Amino acid sequence: MSLIRRRKAPENEISTDAEPKPDAEEDDKKSKKNIKVGNKQKWSCIDSCCWFIGCICCVWWLLLFLYNAMPASFPQYVTEAITGPLPDPPGVKLQKEGLKAKHPVVFIPGIVTCGLELWEGHQCAEGLFRKRLWGGTFGEVYKRPLCWVDHMTLDNETGMDPPGIRVRPVSGLVAADYFAPGYFVWAVLIANLARIGYEEKTMYMAAYDWRLSFQNTEVRDQTLSRIKSNIELMVATNGGKKAVIVPHSMGVVYFLHFMKWVEAPAPMGGGGGPDWCAKHIKAVMNIGGPLLGVPKSIAGLFSAEARDIAVARAIAPGVLDKDLFHFQTLEHIMKMTRTWDSTMSMIPRGGDTIWGDLDWSPEEGYSPCRSKSKDDAAQISGHDENRTTDSNAKYYSYGRMISFGKDAAKAHSSDLKRIDFRGAVKGSNVANNTCDVWNEYHDMGVSGAKAVEEYKVYTAGEILDLLNFVAPKMMARGSAHFSYGIADDLDDPKYSHYKYWSNPLETKLPDAPDMEIYSMYGVGIQTERAYVYRRMPTAGCNIPFQIDASVDEEDEDSCLKSGVYTVDGDETVPALSAGFMYAKGWRGRTRFNPSGIKTYIREYFHAPPANLLEGRGTQSGAHVDIMGNFALIEDVMRVAAGGTGEDVGGDQVFSDIFKWSEKISLRL
Repeated sequence: MSLIRRRKAPENEISTDAEPKPDAEEDDKKSKKNIKVGNKQKWSCIDSCCWFIGCICCVWWLLLFLYNAMPASFPQYVTEAITGPLPDPPGVKLQKEGLKAKHPVVFIPGIVTCGLELWEGHQCAEGLFRKRLWGGTFGEVYKRPLCWVDHMTLDNETGMDPPGIRVRPVSGLVAADYFAPGYFVWAVLIANLARIGYEEKTMYMAAYDWRLSFQNTEVRDQTLSRIKSNIELMVATNGGKKAVIVPHSMGVVYFLHFMKWVEAPAPMGGGGGPDWCAKHIKAVMNIGGPLLGVPKSIAGLFSAEARDIAVARAIAPGVLDKDLFHFQTLEHIMKMTRTWDSTMSMIPRGGDTIWGDLDWSPEEGYSPCRSKSKDDAAQISGHDENRTTDSNAKYYSYGRMISFGKDAAKAHSSDLKRIDFRGAVKGSNVANNTCDVWNEYHDMGVSGAKAVEEYKVYTAGEILDLLNFVAPKMMARGSAHFSYGIADDLDDPKYSHYKYWSNPLETKLPDAPDMEIYSMYGVGIQTERAYVYRRMPTAGCNIPFQIDASVDEEDEDSCLKSGVYTVDGDETVPALSAGFMYAKGWRGRTRFNPSGIKTYIREYFHAPPANLLEGRGTQSGAHVDIMGNFALIEDVMRVAAGGTGEDVGGDQVFSDIFKWSEKISLRL
């Protein structure tokens, strides 16, 4: 036995050395498991982003599949189950009433809503011939952003095409029916007009390159001549029935320019004669027209931002200022948009007389931010003696369009210590030679930026001096095409120049007493009116001024939020700009309306969609969404079918536009 034991012992020793022990195997498995666990713990940021994007794509495709799989009537069924039966679209309603297509209709799109396509470009734009650079999917913005910016930018000296680049407006109704897939502009109005018999031969989209100054659209593309010829053709082929013109947004100002151009003798004008409008136009139905400009344009030209960008900057500080992948976002936007001369057509007109000064403004003392129902706001003549005043605005005037600091915005004018910036010596920016994106602020330097800040407050009349100081090249181009004053004598020969034709305060309406002009715009939405700014301590390559989004008013009824003062309007155009000329400047026979063309104000109180399935809603008063407002579409259709201003109900007013207009002292 002892021998056997002795012999087994070596065998056991040998087997122990040749085969791994169970404990060793377990240790090996544990180590491998720990390695795997360690790998999981080292999850990278890129992995997280990929998973996040993948999840979004999967959810998106699933929702898209379900949306396409559901019956077409399902959204309407759900909406009616929540809100009750929906009204018939205007086209169906008026078709039942027996209305038919009568007058040809011409659409004049506004700024940015008309598609632009590439006809000639640089090597980086290879393969984009006749592809949309503006509108559509905007695919090239994120595929090749710098190339896209280069091709959308005009020449900084001429305001025309840069060498080797040709971007042109898309033609036809598709030019502005949809701004992007699913985001309608004119599509809903076109579809409803088709219900009563309209088709492409009786509808015309007057597409134009909205980046150019108005007169340059004729110089480069002969756009004004094409509009004239098409209107004449449509009138001639429709039995002599005059056209109904429907401009939107900047298209309103553009068509005002056209009405003077078409009457003026060649070569500056179209040579149609003083009776052309009377012979060819039944009505002009302006939608959301910024006739007197928009304060929002000032923020865009001054700092390439508005309320939305200021709020975004406050939520994520520094993101928009970072040179991400060598792409300075706001600087590129400023470089591009400052070459678009059309943006200067939006600068407020009329100066302090219209918009107010340091101690006064037409809207002062009112609180349009205070919510109210449509029924409470309804009025015919705009009379409301019991409007509540905002006690916190006691020393604030909306006339202070730009204020540096909240204290300057609210201080009494006698307490303001202002140092005139006009004669200030501009310094030099040390970043001039290192910045990827040049703008005119680099030529102004720190001392120039400081001089701007020390003036404290800028009214509408001083805004022009401010822009001339910070962007002299841009304003030199703009001053050749636009004017912002008030004419003393409209018979002065100087007002026959095209630079005055788009300013309703420096030009006359045509001699067409049978024509009607409507102003149709939304109200009930907070709309930008004035801004509180701050100067950045070290500008470097960045824009030296920013809206101070940290400035708020504690009173919930105040109109000061995130550094922006707001008034009543359609979110883009204040009611004052959209309605004043119709409420007072053109009302009856005045020196601006010598033939007494009838004017009507049609306001649409904003009602947001009841649920997501309603999309952008059918009662919206927002600047673009109003194009789907059933009440507005019905008004346009009734006039196009032969109705008049009295047939659609005359004035429909919810704001205080008549009161504000009476406060403005303007010689009529």
